[in-house]
Amino acid sequence: MRPRHAPIRSRTARTISRALATVAALAALCCWPNVASAQKVEPEIVTLDNGMKFLLVPRTDQPNTVSAGWLAKVGSVNERPGITGISHFFEHMMFKGTNTIGTQDPARDADFRARQKSLRDAINDYTWSTQYMRYFLGQIDDPWNPANDTPELAKMRAELKSLMDTQQGRANAERIAALKQDLAKADRSSPDGGARAKEIEAQVAQLEAEQKSRGSIVKDEFDQVYTREGGSGMNAFTSHDLTFYFINVPSNKLELWAWMESDRLNDSVFREFYSERDVVHEERRLRTESTPTGIFQEQFDAMFWVSSGYAWPIIGWPSDLNSYTMEEAQRYWNIYYRPNNLVGIIVGDFDPKQARDLISRYFGRLSAKSGTVPPVTTLEHGQKAEMRMNAEVDAQPQVEIRYHTVPFRHADSYALDMMAQILNGRTGRLYKGLVEGKEIASSAACRQDSRRYAGCFSFSAETKGSAAPLDLESAWYDEIKRLQDEPVSDRELQKVKNQVAADSYRRLQTNFFLLIQLAYAEALGGWEEINEEPKKLQSVTGADIQRVARKYFAPSNRSVATFTRKAGVSSEPMDPDLAKLPAPMQARVRALAAQLAQETDVENLERGISDIEANMGQMPPDRRPLAEFMLKKMRQRLDQLKSQGSGN
Repeated sequence: MRPRHAPIRSRTARTISRALATVAALAALCCWPNVASAQKVEPEIVTLDNGMKFLLVPRTDQPNTVSAGWLAKVGSVNERPGITGISHFFEHMMFKGTNTIGTQDPARDADFRARQKSLRDAINDYTWSTQYMRYFLGQIDDPWNPANDTPELAKMRAELKSLMDTQQGRANAERIAALKQDLAKADRSSPDGGARAKEIEAQVAQLEAEQKSRGSIVKDEFDQVYTREGGSGMNAFTSHDLTFYFINVPSNKLELWAWMESDRLNDSVFREFYSERDVVHEERRLRTESTPTGIFQEQFDAMFWVSSGYAWPIIGWPSDLNSYTMEEAQRYWNIYYRPNNLVGIIVGDFDPKQARDLISRYFGRLSAKSGTVPPVTTLEHGQKAEMRMNAEVDAQPQVEIRYHTVPFRHADSYALDMMAQILNGRTGRLYKGLVEGKEIASSAACRQDSRRYAGCFSFSAETKGSAAPLDLESAWYDEIKRLQDEPVSDRELQKVKNQVAADSYRRLQTNFFLLIQLAYAEALGGWEEINEEPKKLQSVTGADIQRVARKYFAPSNRSVATFTRKAGVSSEPMDPDLAKLPAPMQARVRALAAQLAQETDVENLERGISDIEANMGQMPPDRRPLAEFMLKKMRQRLDQLKSQGSGN
């Protein structure tokens, strides 16, 4: 889901490959804290004079390779109305380069950015005044839709687009496309047709040369530098509580990583600050608006989180995305992307002394910031009555039931985690009761989501056969009542504890997933939780689970989202390969597969397949079916396009 310069229509495969890496990382963390007690992680901690902290974990399980990244302790929860989504937008900006990487002419590039800023500021001012007033008066339905532009606004928008196209080396793109269409129609068999074809080819060559000479951007240079030197899996993700940037590099390229990452932290220029909004809008369309339940999930979140910053989507509200100013971005950057709010993490085969020297030399040049990061002060207001949302969707009927619980490291979080484990999995109570027993669900799962400032416990399930969402809801309440009335037996609980320990041990076998888990723990409260939490999980008793089931699962503390099938939409059987994936992943992966069907670029598909294959070795065995499913779908789509002879 990261920035790319290719036309939007051909971003889908790379978006999917990068989103898939993120889904895999986050999926591995669905129960990430359950680390095997037999394995203790002991990073060396290095803190630079400027305040930046590093966690160093040397190990030789995977020779000659290092997983490295840096964490910004900022996510959507740190935002406010007016700039929602800006944390995620910064994630895009960080791949755009610096005055050294990403441009062939820094001075010309800076001039482009200054002129674009002037135009965009004028567009914003005009929209916030004239267009918003027209919207308030009912004269237009969307103040940001170009179809509603006045002639004055349309002229400014066209000027801005021309500047952005020229900067990106796409000047005269429409003219070139038209000429190429004329070239394809030219009859080269006739003398006149052949002469016309040569004339068109000359015009195209001249215009393309002009494109290159007038542009200032070197496309994908940040990615290319790493790839040439053996780097793989470069990616990043933004969550509610953090933003994390990571990559795998050969051990002898650790200095390259230190230079590249410190350079973008020291000299990021926010290149394509205005054009990248279109990329994020497209990402939002693919991830949210084009999925059956996406827009309703946003509405459900906004309903459930009454007062906290978890109420808005990570990608942001569209009107905020359109409204970011460079001044606001710089303020945000200077608060959250300063050394005292950053943590570097290195895991793998490296020499600690050399790593310390490189860290000091490169990251030590970052300027320290005086003062502290502002605290998140608004807490979630307690829910006093049940809330409900009913929606009609183009999908299998389903239900989600959510309860307010506790944040990361809260004393009750461990019992809630174990409660989820009792209910989940093929041998869990939900599968046995709803899928196999009553045969009313095709999938069912639950999860305790302990965030930094609040938490929630959610149950979700899809219907099977003639069952209705109400049947799933009723069955869930039966399971909760059973937990409230009957303590989980020691035998059942110990079986789950053994499974959790085994799964967690396997997840720590790769550098990459240890890197991700360290980042999450450090962002939410402290990396030490990786070592401290297993003992707390092992100490959970059946009485503890019964206590939290009684404490948090009252009707007045729940919100229910019911999704019924829209009239006229037929039921489709679940893909057998999709059914093999964990239930919480299925909806997201189904959406990715639907997006993939829109891809029309063969080269982009091939790059996406290569990206996933490069990361396959890092995935724990229980997560590989996710990647294998998408690889299969991408290869099928690639074969389909090649058979049709349409690679573009």
